[in-house]
Amino acid sequence: MRILGIETSCDETSAAVIQNDAVLSNIISSQQVHMQFGGVVPELASRAHLRKILPIVAEALEKAETPMEELDGIAVTHGPGLIGALMVGVNYAKAMSAVLDKPLVGVNHIEGHVYSNFLDEAPVELPMICLIVSGGHTQIVRMDGPLQYEILGKTRDDAVGEAYDKVAKLLGLPYPGGPQVDKLAKEGDDRFCDFPIGLYKEKTFDFSYSGLKTAVLTKVRELGDEAVQEHLADICASFQRAAVSVLVKRTIRAARENNIKQITVAGGVAANSLLRSEMKHQAEKHHINVYCPPMKYCTDNAAMIARAGLERLRHGQQSTNRMNAYPALLLGDEKSYL
Repeated sequence: MRILGIETSCDETSAAVIQNDAVLSNIISSQQVHMQFGGVVPELASRAHLRKILPIVAEALEKAETPMEELDGIAVTHGPGLIGALMVGVNYAKAMSAVLDKPLVGVNHIEGHVYSNFLDEAPVELPMICLIVSGGHTQIVRMDGPLQYEILGKTRDDAVGEAYDKVAKLLGLPYPGGPQVDKLAKEGDDRFCDFPIGLYKEKTFDFSYSGLKTAVLTKVRELGDEAVQEHLADICASFQRAAVSVLVKRTIRAARENNIKQITVAGGVAANSLLRSEMKHQAEKHHINVYCPPMKYCTDNAAMIARAGLERLRHGQQSTNRMNAYPALLLGDEKSYL
């Protein structure tokens, strides 16, 4: 089966063609306009998607050497995300499906991140524990079979990716802040500040990052501008240690308590160097396998949407022409929206 995937949930316009697990093309256009604002401006994102979606889809089909008529289905992100941005992709996919008379399936963006672990014949086995970490989501999910999810833990306030971006902004680092903090942290002393770990005393799989953000703000005000610039790498390293350690600890405990020997990581923060190395290092102590997708599949991309859509089409699920965009769609709740 050859599936076209379309992703427009935030500030990347992406289209991809896959054949089963093999990625034939994966074209991503990242919007630079938001950098001057230090974050994504929804209206500007929607307008950029409108300009980009036609040429990006055309490029994906050309690179995959796949005429539209040879597609076996179309998968599109229909939530969660920015409502205007989502509508651009959804309406384009619906029109394309109607004109070509091809099956259409709406895909949860977070489910797409989960299925980024199944691209290019990745050595992933089920059941598995998946840590989903992005700008809007932080979850630990148990996956026993295709499209079968049990959420074991989630953030009670802020997502870890949002915490990275907000801390980066506090420190005067350019947007997007996560990669900047990760880069500087490699040069710093992670014991410079003893930042708090959210829900440290609770035996839970949930997360909390609001207190960590506040602690960094308090430290920045206490140090003053000159000292902050002098110890910028140290602050980044200390923040990253607190942010990542709890992700690793709770994910491995979830795997051990559920007697599961496979952990995967998904989402934009899966590209973080400390998270990837620490997860593998700590998991080895308990003979647990860890798989992190290649960097090109960590951030928002259409190949992961196509792969999740392929799984749904294989299971006889497809959307009607009444499908809409859903900005607050929950993982595992897609059947209500197909």
